[in-house]
Amino acid sequence: MLDAARPENLAKCHTVAFEGLEARRVEVQCAITPGLPAFSVVGLPDKAVSEARERVRTALSSMAIALPSRRVTINLSPADLPKVGSHFDLPIALALLAALDLIPRDRTDGAVALGELSLDGSLVGVIGALPTALAAGEDGRVLLCPAVCGAEAAWVGATPVFAARDLAEMIAHLTDRTPLLPAEPGEVVQPASPNNLSEVRGQERAKRALEIAAAGRHHMLMVGAPGSGKSMLAARLPGLLPPLSAAEALETSMIYSLAGLLNNGGISRTRPFRAPHHTASMAAIVGGGRHAHPGEISLAHNGVLFMDEFPEYPRAVLETLRQPIETGDVVIARANAHVTYPCRFLLIAAANPCKCGHLYDADQACGRAPLCGEDYMGRISGPLMDRFDLRLEVPPVSYADLDLPPPVEDSAAVAARIVDARQRQEARFAALKAPARANADAEGALLDRIATPDAEGKALLSRVADQLRLSARGYHRVRRVARTIADLDGAEEVGTPHIAEAVSFRLIGAQATRLT
Repeated sequence: MLDAARPENLAKCHTVAFEGLEARRVEVQCAITPGLPAFSVVGLPDKAVSEARERVRTALSSMAIALPSRRVTINLSPADLPKVGSHFDLPIALALLAALDLIPRDRTDGAVALGELSLDGSLVGVIGALPTALAAGEDGRVLLCPAVCGAEAAWVGATPVFAARDLAEMIAHLTDRTPLLPAEPGEVVQPASPNNLSEVRGQERAKRALEIAAAGRHHMLMVGAPGSGKSMLAARLPGLLPPLSAAEALETSMIYSLAGLLNNGGISRTRPFRAPHHTASMAAIVGGGRHAHPGEISLAHNGVLFMDEFPEYPRAVLETLRQPIETGDVVIARANAHVTYPCRFLLIAAANPCKCGHLYDADQACGRAPLCGEDYMGRISGPLMDRFDLRLEVPPVSYADLDLPPPVEDSAAVAARIVDARQRQEARFAALKAPARANADAEGALLDRIATPDAEGKALLSRVADQLRLSARGYHRVRRVARTIADLDGAEEVGTPHIAEAVSFRLIGAQATRLT
């Protein structure tokens, strides 16, 4: 007799549904019952999931496996969780094959699977293998996936990953006829950045600011005439940053996995560098869309977000940056879900001083100068401007500077100082058992412990704060920059020279005039 509570024809497999970086567990149940022949998928599937039945039916037919003349029901549990994506094909096929007793049911019940099926039975790569591997490891299950996703998923090391090229190969593995070897983790080695600081003539002050920004992950705004080298400087930043740690690489790759941007089946230790165009929409920058995909600020997590022509971005887009810059994450609210993505990035912004760009040149400036400059830079709100740790004017490069020989110091020399400064910060935070990774993360009591200047430096900072009317945020950001400058100098304590240099990088336009 059949057990009414657990019919013999009920088989299970497991997969996930994605909500941001979270992989929600989904149980794929397959029941074959008497009735008119039918193949239905229930459990709040979207169009791609509903179409899985045709892909699965045709893929099985190509392997000479016919569906029985009975009713086949696939239930995706929990039923109230939206199911989106083509990665449900493989778990649906495996649950169906287990219900047909073609593969052992305990093998599918002990596995998490994802993958898209072609009509010939081959497995196509899908997004999200990395977070799925983490979820499988937490549940104590193995992961079954397409071959192209194996190296990515195995990098987690939380569970065995078996990657097959097609459904026949997966069946042979689950029936122990031809077992697959566990996939090996893959790491993509990116070529070194071809851009070198030695190619930049002049702009010594801007180079110094770039070094400080990279060493402490301090946000920087460059204002200068067209052709003064702002974009050129920003393009050299990837060559100065240290590689991602294992934890950072995993965090960043999780986001790229969900966005479908992991290349060559592995992850990279190179820090991301994102440079969206100023016409990008809010959903493209912050994240969103129909399925709340990560935006540029999340794709730049643990790396650099370069926003050229900063005032040209829509005002609403610029204002949405304020909270993520402070908190390091962004919440995308939709009617059916609230999705959180990490976005701890280094923001490098570049802007012309006015619409025509020649505000500082009386011979070329338009007739509305200097009001045009005030109107143009006024597109950047005060609260957003206050979040830039480093602000500097980038003057035009003279013809004489262009004819000078290349600087002696190249990117490698600067990168070595940055790595040393970062290691000092990591050791300091580890000793204090603080979760911060860079000086830009320090706040509250932690900032007081690591960045309290000496008596002379404190007096200078108080005087400058009063004259410039620094906000509390600005006051603390000056201290963070000073701490980074001290780390670059190899100093244990923050001194007056460090405070003075940090203050100098916060002066721009009227503020510089007010202090002098």
